[in-house]
Amino acid sequence: MREIVFDTETTGTDPERGDRIVEIGCVELIDLVPTGVTFHRYINPERDVPAEVVRVHGLTGEFLSDKPVFGASEVVEELLAFIGDAPLVAHNAEFDRRFLNAELGRLGLSLISKERCVDTLLIARKKYPGAPASLDALCRRLNIDLTARDKHGALLDSQLLAAVYLELKGGRERRLDFLDPDAAAQTQNQTSQGILEAKSSQPRRERPQALGLLSTLEEIEAHRAFVATLGKEPAWNRFLTESGQGTA
Repeated sequence: MREIVFDTETTGTDPERGDRIVEIGCVELIDLVPTGVTFHRYINPERDVPAEVVRVHGLTGEFLSDKPVFGASEVVEELLAFIGDAPLVAHNAEFDRRFLNAELGRLGLSLISKERCVDTLLIARKKYPGAPASLDALCRRLNIDLTARDKHGALLDSQLLAAVYLELKGGRERRLDFLDPDAAAQTQNQTSQGILEAKSSQPRRERPQALGLLSTLEEIEAHRAFVATLGKEPAWNRFLTESGQGTA
């Protein structure tokens, strides 16, 4: 299943009062795992960026002045092509959805429905009731490396959230069941950036298929013949006796 984890940085908290998006970052997931394919744009908000907001994400009006506006094809058209019709995963998703819809609405484009969005904040609050549920708090709780996060950044935060989302959905544990111990330990200690780099350079490992039980007489007889070559009292003989299949 394809999903898109995304995050925005803005000039403030209220798009209805003129606040705008200044950065958007997206991370593609297939079956919960980052593929290494991302989308990232800085955006000229066509307005000032308050100093208190700059302290949060570090994006000044001067830095953004030569960046494309949201309506530029390299932003909105490429963004919509990237996300396609995939579900959108965000932390406090309604905040990002409102800002994205405000930008789309200005251009007369179709809006993002609430039903399309997956809110990791709600998932975390349900999974860990009463516990802090900010992105930082969840990363610390789930042992996801935060050393690269000096300030908020839409792409970095999307990468971190992708790792958090994988943990919240139990996906990493399922995949680690089939890794050797060294590979499992290495995967557990990867930073969010490291996860993306690893996934971009290596094919995603598929879950191995479980072997079926011996079910035909021919298979049972072949198995008995094999067990007979192992010695007089192989442990498997006891299993065959206890299971009612006799001894080889």
